[in-house]
Amino acid sequence: MATTMEISRPRPIAPLAVLRIAFGLIMLISTIRFIAKGWVREFYIVPKFYFPFYGFEWVHPLPATGMYLVFALMVLTTILITIGLFYRASIVTFFICFVYVELLDKSYYLNHYYFVTLITFLLMLVPAHRYFSLDVLRHPQSKITHVPAWMIRVFQAQLCLVYFCAGLSKLNYDWLLAAMPLKLWLPANDHMPLIGPLLKQTWVAYAFSWFGALFDLTIGFFLLYKPSRRIAYIFVILFHVLTGLLFKIGMFPYIMIAATVIFFADDIPQKEETQIPLRLTTRKKNWLYPILALYICLQLTLPFRYLLYPGKLFWTEEGYRFSWRVMLMEKAGTAFFYVKDARTGRRGEVINTQFLTPLQERMMQTQPDMILQFAHYLHDTYDAKGIKDPIVTVESYVTLNGSGSRLYIDSTVDLARQQENFLPKKWILPYQP
Repeated sequence: MATTMEISRPRPIAPLAVLRIAFGLIMLISTIRFIAKGWVREFYIVPKFYFPFYGFEWVHPLPATGMYLVFALMVLTTILITIGLFYRASIVTFFICFVYVELLDKSYYLNHYYFVTLITFLLMLVPAHRYFSLDVLRHPQSKITHVPAWMIRVFQAQLCLVYFCAGLSKLNYDWLLAAMPLKLWLPANDHMPLIGPLLKQTWVAYAFSWFGALFDLTIGFFLLYKPSRRIAYIFVILFHVLTGLLFKIGMFPYIMIAATVIFFADDIPQKEETQIPLRLTTRKKNWLYPILALYICLQLTLPFRYLLYPGKLFWTEEGYRFSWRVMLMEKAGTAFFYVKDARTGRRGEVINTQFLTPLQERMMQTQPDMILQFAHYLHDTYDAKGIKDPIVTVESYVTLNGSGSRLYIDSTVDLARQQENFLPKKWILPYQP
């Protein structure tokens, strides 16, 4: 009962308004940056083939004008989200556009894209526009000053989950005892002023590895505990700025810094003395609470679905995505595809670059589900050229965290006859230490 009362207790809405503004601004900058770097064309117009997520093969890119319109719409909606104008329509439109773009090609999957999707989804469920917004200025009667505590807590819980799962994923031999992959990555930044020479030292790689694991495992608790919150947030800023400088991971550090302001729910002042609480109707509760319950269950289970698969996770990558495993491995490979005419026995090697962009090829070579997708594409392509029902095999070699190159995929298996599903892929060869 106490827990129920706690999550229903009215809390000031100001933190949601601050989160809305910070999130909107970061998304605005991020979207403009994406367009300015020419990535709309490079990622969604130039490629001949795309790697959609399983179950979303029906999602296809629009023509060039359509893709630019999608990103223009994202720019517009991020502005409207920030200023709180037509908020409901804007946040839903941004969510649809962002998820659409994200589903087009898994080559560009990043943890922070997934994180943006989740925060946008949660922002659709809360009235972040009913305080300090143009919507309130247009309709003063819509203003509220307090919301149920769960509307704040759900964002805090999401961030704690991200950090804690990232910390748990670092509790492995490679990260803690071999300092991999930081032992490979840090020396590449030895040109940096002041700290550059230190980054070549092995002990620094170990220090970064252990501190990173400790930071992720504990920072959520320090942010929840009011006496340590301010110092913890300083560490959040320093940690993410440093990782951003060292590893060039785009907007992710700044998204995390912006989202973490939600922990200051008790510290953001509101001038109003009279409370205007949000009143949730029974109808809203009947659809809202089941959605939240399902959402929380998914967030608690998805990061651990890898336990259902055999083999080394970093090798097979089955259950790897959507699990907050951030920068845990250095993986590279090569993949030689062969198409064989079953009737004549003639076999030829495929030139991957005729079908894939350099980034697509690089990502495909180390991810089994993408290797399978490309094999099916090659089957259909050569079948259309007159080689009836060709056999498609791959000779793939992968190196993981500085280990020697190893054969990755069973080269005797006709991948064109293997189907994608959630079952273990038996044609991935076991990792040999």
